[in-house]
Amino acid sequence: MEGFVPNETAIRRALRRARDGAALDATEAETLLHARGEQLEALFDAASRVRDQGLAAVGRERTITYSRSVFVPLTRLCADRCHYCTFATVPGRLPAAFLSEDEVLDLVRKGAAAGCREVLITLGDKPEARWEAARTWLEEAGYPDTLSYVRAISIKILEETGVLPHLNPGVLTWQDFQRLKPVSASMGMMLETTATRLWSEPGGPHYGSPDKEPAVRLRVLEDAGRSAVPFTTGLLLGIGETLAERVDTLFAIRKVARQYGGIQEVIVQNFRAKPDTAMRGMPDVEAAELAATVAVARLVLGPKTRIQAPPNLIAGEFELLLRAGIDDWGGVSPLTIDHVNPERPWPQLAELEKHTRAAGFELAERLPIYPEYVTRGEPWLDPRVAPHVAALADEQGLADPAAKIVGRPWQEPEVALVSSGRTDLHASIDTEGRTTDRRDDFDSVYGDWDELRQQVTAMPGARARGEFSTALRHAEADPAGLSDEDALTLLSAQPGHEIEALAALADDLRRDTVGDDVTYVVTRNINFTNVCYTGCRFCAFAQRRTDSDAYTLSLEQVGQRAEQAWAVGATEVCMQGGIHPDLPGTAYFDIAAEVKKRAPGLHVHAFSPMEVVNGASRTDMSIRDWLTAAREAGVDSLPGTAAEILDDDVRWVLTKGKLPTASWVEVVTTAHELGINTTSTMMYGHVDNPAHWVAHIKLIRDLQERTGGFTEFVLLPFVHTNAPLYLAGIARPGPTHLENRAVHALARLLLHGRIDNIQTSWVKLGDEGVVDVLRGGVNDLGGTLMEETISRMAGSENGSYKTIAGLEALAAAAGRPARQRTTTYGEVPAERLRTAREHDGVWRPNLLPLVSG
Repeated sequence: MEGFVPNETAIRRALRRARDGAALDATEAETLLHARGEQLEALFDAASRVRDQGLAAVGRERTITYSRSVFVPLTRLCADRCHYCTFATVPGRLPAAFLSEDEVLDLVRKGAAAGCREVLITLGDKPEARWEAARTWLEEAGYPDTLSYVRAISIKILEETGVLPHLNPGVLTWQDFQRLKPVSASMGMMLETTATRLWSEPGGPHYGSPDKEPAVRLRVLEDAGRSAVPFTTGLLLGIGETLAERVDTLFAIRKVARQYGGIQEVIVQNFRAKPDTAMRGMPDVEAAELAATVAVARLVLGPKTRIQAPPNLIAGEFELLLRAGIDDWGGVSPLTIDHVNPERPWPQLAELEKHTRAAGFELAERLPIYPEYVTRGEPWLDPRVAPHVAALADEQGLADPAAKIVGRPWQEPEVALVSSGRTDLHASIDTEGRTTDRRDDFDSVYGDWDELRQQVTAMPGARARGEFSTALRHAEADPAGLSDEDALTLLSAQPGHEIEALAALADDLRRDTVGDDVTYVVTRNINFTNVCYTGCRFCAFAQRRTDSDAYTLSLEQVGQRAEQAWAVGATEVCMQGGIHPDLPGTAYFDIAAEVKKRAPGLHVHAFSPMEVVNGASRTDMSIRDWLTAAREAGVDSLPGTAAEILDDDVRWVLTKGKLPTASWVEVVTTAHELGINTTSTMMYGHVDNPAHWVAHIKLIRDLQERTGGFTEFVLLPFVHTNAPLYLAGIARPGPTHLENRAVHALARLLLHGRIDNIQTSWVKLGDEGVVDVLRGGVNDLGGTLMEETISRMAGSENGSYKTIAGLEALAAAAGRPARQRTTTYGEVPAERLRTAREHDGVWRPNLLPLVSG
């Protein structure tokens, strides 16, 4: 293999640093891969110490784990063409494209009888994309795609056998993880290598295999972490990679593991050449090279990472690999062959135990999900599969040898919404405040803060200012057609003449488009739960179910609040909540239906794109079908929240597990195609910069041009006070007053001719800020809200409600008239106007004195 060959001095220096516990850089790690003889033994000593520290920290001193597994090759058809693989084949060599349900269950039942607690479900990537036989089988079986069959068979396995699925379906999207997490204990996919040339260059082992692109596979690892899925990955040695590329793969895995905490295991697997493949002549990796890679992996990945070497591929070198620093033997089957390496039989468990004890360790059985994730529970285990795992686990999270392996029901919670916790938070947030400024799991739930800090530091900054007067002239001539450079120049407006000129231009455009009326809606926010494990780092609203500020409303309470809103003249309720792990995907329908039952005249403006994806994933429905069902249940329009900044580089800093940009776009465009209007939003002023704002607004503009379904664009300045990202010292304390004025004005310009209504947030800006942006392009104030909890939990001091008189006073301060509107900016019926005026647009019991921090 190519690469430098270090001298003896370099190896000794790297060994000394490894012995002293210093963090190795990539060059030092590559240097240590050359260690042999006495130097290799010294490398083993350093790696073993790190491994032993990690085991001691979790209470498993001198314990090596394994999983008793049954291997189910669900299909051997694959869209890819890896040049070393004998697992993938062609339809003509198979009796059927997929194993049938009966075949799978028969095999897994035999595994359960043999004591297997794990079923490894392995299959080729997206076989229906390449093979007509796969498409035909799925269609005849009633499944729209392979993953639907994987999900269905996993539920069957849990219910009829009790064995825990570990899924290896290849490349998955973020939405795929949402579908499969509720039916599996863990998942996995080998990264194999980050060497792009092995995929892109003719003759490479992955050439012609779209799912083997390293960037694609790294994204899968990241999406697994964002989805809080315990995930197994690894590297494949000896497929043509250099030692430097091998090290790069280890560092890439480490980065994902640190950032999201979801890599439960790293497999260091040596390539074994197979006959009848294009790579049959490749030499096998020698034992010393494999062991050196394991030891370097241990030093790079650290004591918390579990490292495995497949025992059927190591040619009997059990003690060697244990000295090198592994702490797991992986899945070992007493029943089935290794279908990926069929020529390499599993060792007998008695033999594995004998070699493990000979090296001074005890052998312990684990489940497919590692003990650390079993004991942590949420968010790593979905509530639907958690009882199945708990039934087979002991107090340490290992396999309980006394547990019976029997099928158990897989089901949604029987009661969707049960009143619990601080259900008066919507009112008491103003009088008592929040209990603490952060969750107790602040240091772990959001990922590694130090890794995140480096990511933000590396983010590109804003572009240079340019010539302001020229940009302003361009805006006068063609506001919606501004170039990125001109838009950024306008966002850099300085105090005095520049910001006043920009605001005046935007306000003239507003007057020409919608007139002088400042509009508002009489609405009530109903945040039905704040229990959420998504891990949004900007959100101070989300709580664990055990936190003192956590709450969930019952359906009765939701309906009662809707009735109260109608009684005081509301035309709308806006409903959103946390992604509660117990909430079935149909609960959203129940919530909407309850409101319509209690107050049929209310417009139900409900459920963010994140909630839509969550509901669709948990019901295994398409986005389109779920939205159709939601509309039938009573949903009239969607809030276009969960957008934040529609740039994934920024999103993955802001949130650990929220939906990616493409999924947000899919939800809103599908809603628009179905005739369901949505709002559009942008939350700004955290780790982003003006270039992100311009790109975001232009994306919204382009979507509106395609669908016409956005009713308004809402600008949401970041409220920093209790936001985890700010408390960790990563986000800035929100946008400046000058930036707020500039970006509201720019939104009016860029969205001209596309979205007429530009809305500001009185909750976030406060009265002075609102009046200023009303003089710079804004025409809408949002609503009375009645109970605003999300921004108040974040530290906003502008109250949780606004009366009609209060909203109209803001308009008057800007020198403009005010007008009540409907959700879609229509005329409000006279009866609603009269009732709203009688009650000033709020439910009176909420009128409590505001307590500031």
